[in-house]
Amino acid sequence: MVVYGIWTFCAAILAFIISAVTGRFLIPYLHKLNFGQTILEIGPSWHKEKQGTPIMGGIMFIIAITVVTIISTVVYILTDNAFFETYRANISSEVIYVFAGLGLALANGIIGFVDDYTKVVRKRNLGLTAVQKLIAQFTVAAAYLAVLGFSGCGTETVIPFVGKVDLGFFFYIISAVVIVGIVNAVNLTDGVDGLVGSLTFFVAVAVMLIASALYCLGLTAFSAAVAGACLGFLVWNFHPAKVFMGDTGSLFLGGAVCGLVFATKMPVLLLPLGIVYLCEMFSVMLQVTYFKLTHGKRLFKMSPIHHHFEMSGWSEVKIVAVFSAVTAVFGIASFLLTVFGVKFAIY
Repeated sequence: MVVYGIWTFCAAILAFIISAVTGRFLIPYLHKLNFGQTILEIGPSWHKEKQGTPIMGGIMFIIAITVVTIISTVVYILTDNAFFETYRANISSEVIYVFAGLGLALANGIIGFVDDYTKVVRKRNLGLTAVQKLIAQFTVAAAYLAVLGFSGCGTETVIPFVGKVDLGFFFYIISAVVIVGIVNAVNLTDGVDGLVGSLTFFVAVAVMLIASALYCLGLTAFSAAVAGACLGFLVWNFHPAKVFMGDTGSLFLGGAVCGLVFATKMPVLLLPLGIVYLCEMFSVMLQVTYFKLTHGKRLFKMSPIHHHFEMSGWSEVKIVAVFSAVTAVFGIASFLLTVFGVKFAIY
């Protein structure tokens, strides 16, 4: 167990170092290319001072997570230690989940990169159209689920205190909608310095603890890499931000969150773990629906919900602190659900 803990710690530290150090070189390069953010006119007026802050900063944690995950997973496969040998029956499917999850994140990151590049070239805060994004995201989600399906991972999902539930073909339909929804929810959450990076850090830590309890050692390292890389990014992104992750980063992290949670074989945990992401997304949906039904009235001062709190006088730091605390509490709840609600034997 000591070796196991050291391995996880090293994955987190290495990802942190790579992410933070990459920022030291990436940010000046983005400045040189003039890849700056264009602020929407409808946003909070004080956000205008952020005009020109480099975007695509998510590249720094994408590099870190990809490198560390590949290294740690390869080591996991090749390790011949007796402790790992005990759980070798789980290695095959777990490696598939880890690499498929990383692929899901990278593919969504590419969609985000195209969107960011379009914004930069056109010098306006509009990139790909909503339809173009959705088509690309559903295609990526379908490819991810196809990999799982053809690899024999099955259509069973685990629900704490219930057990295994086989959804059959509906597993793929529901999962595709959930993945695209979460990816876009994370994207909508990115609007305050340090918010998405902080929330995803706590989600990754929660999954790391859950994976540890389930003896999913490869997933534990993957989660540790995401957590460490997010902290490394926050060195540059915490208020006042020197760089923004852009859609490149937020869509990547949305895919990573889905990949992490699906690898636990309990996608239902996306509900508590992604509680803040979901609130952000539903606040936009409620705002738009209420606006149309009432012919111009607003339910919130501004959506997504973090802007409502900004308009109510909350500082960006306070928003990040409160939203992160909520995510941490629900992360602990998710861990307890796993420990007390799932029999390890089902794995």
